[in-house]
Amino acid sequence: MAINMEITTLKVYSDSKLIISQLLTEYEVRKDDLVPYFRLATQLLQKFEAVTLEHVPRKENQMADALANLASSMTLGEDEAADVPVCQRWVIPLATEMLLDDTNVISVLPVDVEEWRQPLIDYLEYGKLPNDSRHCSKIRRRAPRFLYYKETFYRRSFE
Repeated sequence: MAINMEITTLKVYSDSKLIISQLLTEYEVRKDDLVPYFRLATQLLQKFEAVTLEHVPRKENQMADALANLASSMTLGEDEAADVPVCQRWVIPLATEMLLDDTNVISVLPVDVEEWRQPLIDYLEYGKLPNDSRHCSKIRRRAPRFLYYKETFYRRSFE
């Protein structure tokens, strides 16, 4: 997403000292099943002008700890995949033979006409407001909490 948004400087925080040290090439990646992830991460990091990698201990970052626990609790076989919603997008585990250039994932969800996001999307993208004045003020009040970028609806947060 950062690449699509043409961000040039990236700060990466992780609760895994091992992963940060491997990406900084201080440590060698020894587990064969982690090599594809390391290669993909390295390829992605090269697309930025400046990258800062920083270790944050789990005790100091409860959100990172919760995400790490979720990831470690997922045990999948070689031919299995799991969808995990993150920021209303899907994270798909890498197959060992998958390379960055071969990756092309599109998630399509049918949108109901009465779906709650559609008036917000209409306002964020086109400035269009509903005729009902009460609904109109509700949309204006809620809109700053969201972002509509490249046909994807995001909820803004401090994380």
